[in-house]
Amino acid sequence: MSGADNQQERMRAGWIVGFVDGEGTFSVAIQKNAEMSSGWQVFPEFVVTQAMKSLEALEELRDFFGCGGIYKNRRYDNHNEDIFRYCVRRIRDLDERIVPFFKMNPLKTSKREDFEKFVQVIEMMKAKRHLTFDGLTSIARIVQGMNSRRKSKFLLSSETVRQTLCTE
Repeated sequence: MSGADNQQERMRAGWIVGFVDGEGTFSVAIQKNAEMSSGWQVFPEFVVTQAMKSLEALEELRDFFGCGGIYKNRRYDNHNEDIFRYCVRRIRDLDERIVPFFKMNPLKTSKREDFEKFVQVIEMMKAKRHLTFDGLTSIARIVQGMNSRRKSKFLLSSETVRQTLCTE
């Protein structure tokens, strides 16, 4: 790679970091799912949202990372444009593409802390810890410190409270 190519790639990486710092989210949902042995499922996802007029920026992200999809979210508020989401949910893509990029090109805002917690959850999932009650509890504690900082539904569920009381 020539010096000019390398500089251009650094500029592109800088643009992606800035764009994600402003418009992106690293999040993890824990949802009830009766088909899972624990009754719960962990959903990590990397998302960047934009209005329709900036759809091209999301397409550039998808092409750069080579994974994920772009989904339309209809708006029902006073805005005229629908919102589009570039979303990566596949653990392998998160682990092999998204996480290494942001480790090599760190975020500059408070999203960096959410990213670090996101990476912890991905590592726990790779180690299959999300399949155990203790692992789910640890993940839920990490997740409730991310983004909105809301109490985890998993931690508040009656069965979690019951299991916690039984193990103490």
